Amino acid sequence: MQDTTVLLAFAASFFFIAASPGLCMTLSMSLGIRLGLRRTLWMMAGELIGVGLVAAAAALGVSSLLLGAPKAFALFKLAGAAYLFWSGWQCWRSPTPDLQAPAQADGTTRTRLALQGFLTAASNPKAWAFNAALLPPFIDAARPLAPQLSALLVILLSIEFLCLVGYAQGGRTLAAWLHRGGHGRWLNRISGGLMVGVGIWLLLS
Repeated sequence: MQDTTVLLAFAASFFFIAASPGLCMTLSMSLGIRLGLRRTLWMMAGELIGVGLVAAAAALGVSSLLLGAPKAFALFKLAGAAYLFWSGWQCWRSPTPDLQAPAQADGTTRTRLALQGFLTAASNPKAWAFNAALLPPFIDAARPLAPQLSALLVILLSIEFLCLVGYAQGGRTLAAWLHRGGHGRWLNRISGGLMVGVGIWLLLS
């Protein structure tokens, strides 16, 4: 396993990247606006699985193979973007949510939320390229790979989760503010617009 200095350096490097507004953080805020923090946790679960797989594959060198097959990756990106477009459109057309009502009433299932998070994380080519560039310098080739990669993944996923929670809670706070101001009708439009924006962002990345 790496020494404490290496792990702290990795944590600091990854935190500043994870905390910046990106595809997954924007999606987390969008769902936080519409569904609240507790329901958005299901999206986070799928997103964390996707991020973990991307990071592990990047560290193992699989990313170079995937990034070397642009047509296959383009189809994967299209599938993820299409799902986000459809979800955003459904959100835009939904009735104004009642923040006091059970979140399950909108018909968004846990599976759909988890799939949404997974596809957004796993189909982002910048995430593959970033992890392929970031992880190797923190891995000592003279030591066993498994414990080193496990330690880095625990740190990476912990930081990613905390940032996702922060963005989702920020979205919920925004939703409450809009309701108090009598602008509740804009909640679904903002949430749906952000989802579509994430889809466009994914296509252009």
